[in-house]
Amino acid sequence: MSGSPVKRQRMESALDQLKQFTTVVADTGDFHAIDEYKPQDATTNPSLILAAAQMPAYQGLVEEAIAYGRRLGGSREEQITNAMDKLFVLFGAEILKKIPGRVSTEVDARLSFDKEAMVARARRLIELYQEAGLSKDRVLVKLSSTWEGIQAGKELEEQHGIHCNMTLLFSFAQAVACAEAG
Repeated sequence: MSGSPVKRQRMESALDQLKQFTTVVADTGDFHAIDEYKPQDATTNPSLILAAAQMPAYQGLVEEAIAYGRRLGGSREEQITNAMDKLFVLFGAEILKKIPGRVSTEVDARLSFDKEAMVARARRLIELYQEAGLSKDRVLVKLSSTWEGIQAGKELEEQHGIHCNMTLLFSFAQAVACAEAG
């Protein structure tokens, strides 16, 4: 963060004041920002992970994810999908080392109109977190607020104990549907 030390101190004080009344959630893949601002929880999204993955500091995570995708095999598309899931979880796992709360990891938005695919992908993400030694209770799976996404979230919460949060919510009707689904 740039600016004068006085201005920076005022901004940090404002953040500290906010922390007294609300939960601060970082929306970043940058571990240094998380260290600096010390949020309770964090959320990631594909564009943030893509930006962070291009930084030299995170090259090791990218290489690990690519190796994982190749090791699982399958078509090129399957390898890329598996590598991307692994990359999101690797970033999420690193973030969880820095925060006391939960990290939110997004299910591929291209699956937004396929309930079963969203459920399967969410369960796979949780499996990857568990393989990394992390409890599913520290992870929120982020789903699109389509009808299918809302139904996937309901199933994941009720039948699999996987906590979800909804994204791409643009209307009151979507908000009501999410609330009614629990």
